Amino acid sequence: QLELEESGGGLVQPGGSLRLSCAASGGTLEDYTIGWFRQAPGRGHEGVACLTFTGGRTFYADSVKGRFTVSKEDAENTVYLQMNSLIPEDTGLYYCTAEFDWTAQKMCLSTHPPEWYDHRGQGTQVTVSS
Repeated sequence: QLELEESGGGLVQPGGSLRLSCAASGGTLEDYTIGWFRQAPGRGHEGVACLTFTGGRTFYADSVKGRFTVSKEDAENTVYLQMNSLIPEDTGLYYCTAEFDWTAQKMCLSTHPPEWYDHRGQGTQVTVSS
């Protein structure tokens, strides 16, 4: 059973950077699409950056384009989310999901609630505040 675990969250000042990791175990991410989502009070959950592990196609929400970069490390079976120029509105619980053979766009635009996904981590908190 594929399991995902996020790490790398924390408290950062506006303008700062963080790199989140989504590490997979129990199986390979090959042919999976990984989505980074965030949940914040009053704003629901939003797909911010998604990537097809085989092929490396990406999709970004407009709110993070130019600031966030999603990437992968095949040997480590891990997907990263580099977040730069962070703003308070980026605050939230960030979690990763995995679905087999989805496009990156389909993943990021998905409106399924977090509990719908078979493969989902517990999340890592990101707080952007001065």
